[in-house]
Amino acid sequence: MSPTAPWWRSAVIYQVYIRSFADGNGDGVGDIAGIRSRLPYLKSLGVDAIWINPWYKSPMADHGYDVADFREIDPLFGTVEEAERLIEEAHEHGIRVVPDIVPNHTSDQHAWFRAALAAGPGSPERERYVFRPGRGADGAQPPNDWVSCFGGPAWTRLPDGEWYLHLFAPEQPDLNWEHPEVRAEFESVLRFWFSRGVDGFRIDVAHGLIKHPELPDLPPRQDAAEGRRTRHVEHPHWDRDEVHDVYRAWRKVADEFPGDRCFVAEAWADTPERLAAYVRADGLHTAFNFDFLMSTWEPKDLRTVIDDSLAMLGSVGAPATWVLSNHDVVRHTTRYGRPSPAERWVANGVYRAEGPLDLELGTRRARAAALLMLALPGGAYVYQGEELGLPEVEDLPESALQDPVWERSGHTQRGRDGCRVPIPWSGTTAPYGFSAEDATAQPWLPQPSDWAGLAVAAQSGDPDSMLELYRTALRLRREHPALGDGALTWLDAPAEILAFRRDPGFVCVVNLSAQPYRLPDHEAVLLSSGPVEGGMLAPDQAAWLSV
Repeated sequence: MSPTAPWWRSAVIYQVYIRSFADGNGDGVGDIAGIRSRLPYLKSLGVDAIWINPWYKSPMADHGYDVADFREIDPLFGTVEEAERLIEEAHEHGIRVVPDIVPNHTSDQHAWFRAALAAGPGSPERERYVFRPGRGADGAQPPNDWVSCFGGPAWTRLPDGEWYLHLFAPEQPDLNWEHPEVRAEFESVLRFWFSRGVDGFRIDVAHGLIKHPELPDLPPRQDAAEGRRTRHVEHPHWDRDEVHDVYRAWRKVADEFPGDRCFVAEAWADTPERLAAYVRADGLHTAFNFDFLMSTWEPKDLRTVIDDSLAMLGSVGAPATWVLSNHDVVRHTTRYGRPSPAERWVANGVYRAEGPLDLELGTRRARAAALLMLALPGGAYVYQGEELGLPEVEDLPESALQDPVWERSGHTQRGRDGCRVPIPWSGTTAPYGFSAEDATAQPWLPQPSDWAGLAVAAQSGDPDSMLELYRTALRLRREHPALGDGALTWLDAPAEILAFRRDPGFVCVVNLSAQPYRLPDHEAVLLSSGPVEGGMLAPDQAAWLSV
């Protein structure tokens, strides 16, 4: 990568799910003080930036994704002043800060929505949201058949007879992005935080802002089992072309500030071509690659995703970004430990566990996947705890579940709490250093009793640990001139082997077959996910080579 290229083209960004990263005040919930205390760890890990899930003032109906005030920090996490100190201290450690922004909806406790409820039908206050009369003679039916991502209808009726739209929980009313005040307000919010030093924003539900003006019923459903889509199907509220006007304006706001400020879109799109539209030269800078996250552990599937992503994003001059896990999906250590048919995924980001879990296999594949991801051209995201090899916690007691998906689905979907359990830092029993020993409360989600060996302290210095694999890989990625943004060339190899070269002098090999594979000629093995004996790479292993 060119030393003058913007930092975000090659960055490895560490996702901090703030509630579960580190608890600085002993109340059982992670906070800004906890992040500040762990900045030395993040520096030693070798990441370039941190993405922080929402820290804004919120009633916490969806753990911060229901924002009541975008210019205030929720007291559960700290204050604006503490956030400013975190930004300053992170920069001193060479780490950039990228908070979440949630533009699709607000909290029902936001001043705008409270004013809309008080003002009544037909008022200007209601025009900032999506209010409609119901269908039927008495308006008792929702305006259309849209459904909430959390289960149940996407509409709630008020005592005055009108309905309001919420594509997520009822406590998260959707904004009307055709309204100029909405657009102006968010541009003001961006400037508020850019002026305080943040280096960019991750945009939640970036594909959902614009709704069809007539609010038609949903199109016929396509079964997710059909696999990756190859054509775009127009949808009344997902990935509409008009959304790019919003982001062209946002790009101009970012360009007002020095230091290569950036945006990353959480955008679910039917095809790579649709995703590339978000990152054109006058739009957003990068977008999450969910096709890579959702890919099976199959060489054909992985190679197709890699080739399509690089081609489509490269066609608009944007870098690829690669991600294996996040706060909305089952951790990949667990996913890779189960059979991998496409039917595992049902709709965007929803995973259905099938078959017995082989965690040893999942961990072995996760190590190989990390080396694959970090060797690919572009940037990468590391979800907190994946560098520790944390599995999904699938046996949380029902009494502990807090994700609104659990209640909204009628207790048929357990939701996302299993990937959000607070991470272990040290010690042999919970809270494993997540909170201080004299903490006044237990962690907000219970930690497994067998996580002591996965703690940061237990893995540090162990050359065979997942943590040291990540540390070494990130160090080599920074040092090797071939890695980061750029291109790759596939090497001739059997169908079940992924092997590519990056110049100068780097080769990555991933063995997805059931047999050992002889590595190509090389000067040295820079790093491998498991032992390389006699030049043979074992199944479900990866190696980085100097050539």
